[in-house]
Amino acid sequence: QVQPVESGGGLVQAGGSLGLSCTASELTFDDYNMAWFLQAPGKERDGVSCIHWSVRSTYYADSVRGRFTIARDNAKNTLYLQMNSLKPEDTAMYYCAAGGPCSGGKWSLPGPYPYWGQGTQVTVSS
Repeated sequence: QVQPVESGGGLVQAGGSLGLSCTASELTFDDYNMAWFLQAPGKERDGVSCIHWSVRSTYYADSVRGRFTIARDNAKNTLYLQMNSLKPEDTAMYYCAAGGPCSGGKWSLPGPYPYWGQGTQVTVSS
């Protein structure tokens, strides 16, 4: 059984910052592209950002580009998402996913990702 585990969510005021982490010790971490997804109540899960296993490329949703930064430490089997200038519309459950594509424009759908964490809640107040 493989399940990434997210941490770092919480409540923050608009304009503030949060840093999320994801660990997946069961995986050989540098074999997998990694991604963050979000899902707000009543909405479909959608990609936030992905990072190639070799860190040769990263992709961001238009809504977060310039505010969020994805990073990884393969030696620690850890994925990060630094979220700055948070907005109320960023409020969602954030999920760590492993094993999907991270290339071109075909990265942001959840279907190709075989491994998922249980999520960590991010709430941004006005």
